[in-house]
Amino acid sequence: MNDWKYYLKKDNTNWLFENDNPSVKYYTLVDLIGKPLDDKEVKSTKQQIMKTGVVPKILEKQNSGGYWGKPEDFYEHSKYRGTVWNLIILASLGADEKDQRIRKTCEFILKNSQDKIRGGFAYHSSSKGGGTPGKVIPCLTGNMIWSMIRFGYLDDPRVQKGIEWITKYQRFDDGKYIDLPDDWPYKGHKACFSKHSCHMGVVKSLKALAEIPENKRNKDVKNTIDKAVDYLLLHHIYKKSRNLSKVSKPGWLRLRFPHMYQDDILEILNILTDLGIKDERMQDAVNIVVSKQNEQGRWILEETFNGRFITNIETKGAPSKWITLKAMKMLKKYYG
Repeated sequence: MNDWKYYLKKDNTNWLFENDNPSVKYYTLVDLIGKPLDDKEVKSTKQQIMKTGVVPKILEKQNSGGYWGKPEDFYEHSKYRGTVWNLIILASLGADEKDQRIRKTCEFILKNSQDKIRGGFAYHSSSKGGGTPGKVIPCLTGNMIWSMIRFGYLDDPRVQKGIEWITKYQRFDDGKYIDLPDDWPYKGHKACFSKHSCHMGVVKSLKALAEIPENKRNKDVKNTIDKAVDYLLLHHIYKKSRNLSKVSKPGWLRLRFPHMYQDDILEILNILTDLGIKDERMQDAVNIVVSKQNEQGRWILEETFNGRFITNIETKGAPSKWITLKAMKMLKKYYG
């Protein structure tokens, strides 16, 4: 079928257009309808994101220094109220990159979380300034680079250094290697780099690199994207590569928003289809997403970190505009 809407039980575009969630309305206009960023309705909806809904509720709790809570507590001890998590949420919701509060948060993270030498992002600050090199992890690095690119920092030398970290250090092992290199950062992070690479680290690294416009991807970026795509397709998105009858992690089949450091099949499918990937090894995951519609053609928020955010985002167990939007967007690109 060439008409992607064939796979919908009902077209919920009008539901997504409602004004109660300006972020969803904005991405519906851009990703589903295909309106340009300079369209009058797109621009006015973008402005509403900063005035109503989740974004202003998060920003009103922000410290004048650009952080939330204690400045040193930006990651580890305040999941998911700390600064890195709020930056991810704000980037996911389409907050205005020109807003000075957003710029302050980006600068705070670049100053306190980034390893100044190699460019990765750490969950702990060094007493010498910047992120502690031994605390750099790939999922956080990917999430921060993705957020920074969304907020207009792609050409910033610090973000370019972070991209270089991904292309240099991120691994895509699938149990084939027994010994890791002795050098940093591998030996100190067995959960991230081991005989089998961390699935979340691969996904967030690919998510960051996929955010780079195609005409700005250098050879190293393109090669790393290819390796990450091959890794995910080898696993058919969510399965054990050596036994495709088994699910690697059941939680990846439960749809959530926002993902933070976790992921699910819909997030991965959206990353791949944004890259223009259409492969038969994605089909089982696509079928699962299609099957999760309710009779109204809406998708349910199955997992959430609500109660741990500054403000809740939708309701667990209820129809989700975010997941419905992302499912429709994925199907449009996969079947369109």
